[in-house]
Amino acid sequence: MAQDKKSNNKTVAENRKARFSYEVLDTVEAGLVLTGTEVKSLREGHANIAESYASSEGGEIWLINSHVPEYLQGNRFNHEPRRRRKLLLNKREMARLAQAVEREGMTMVPLKIYFNERGRAKLLLAIARGKKLHDKRETSKERDWNREKARLLKERG
Repeated sequence: MAQDKKSNNKTVAENRKARFSYEVLDTVEAGLVLTGTEVKSLREGHANIAESYASSEGGEIWLINSHVPEYLQGNRFNHEPRRRRKLLLNKREMARLAQAVEREGMTMVPLKIYFNERGRAKLLLAIARGKKLHDKRETSKERDWNREKARLLKERG
């Protein structure tokens, strides 16, 4: 039964470009404040966090520029697709994230939106440092070499 719960995490949106552009140092799971039509749209698997980021304003953390399209069966009470969404974290986590951004020059980058085993929408938020161009090239070379190595091992074995 424990294995069923772990496999129940349904990924809705993933920011695959983030791991290429940023060096991920730490991750934090945060809840999202959503309206009903946003949850329904997410359950259908519609969301985009590729160009989004998180910002600390007024002692709270906000997800900015994420796109959750309007729910098709929603009526006039439908949500705004690119609205700012509040992230739910405890005070200690919020302070740690805000300090990393202010003092150490880090960035808060959303990695993925998913539903946990209880059916709650969660955001995996990373504290990351931007990679330079030569670091991106190195990452690309390493990925290509690992792919080539796997191909050679598969041919021989």
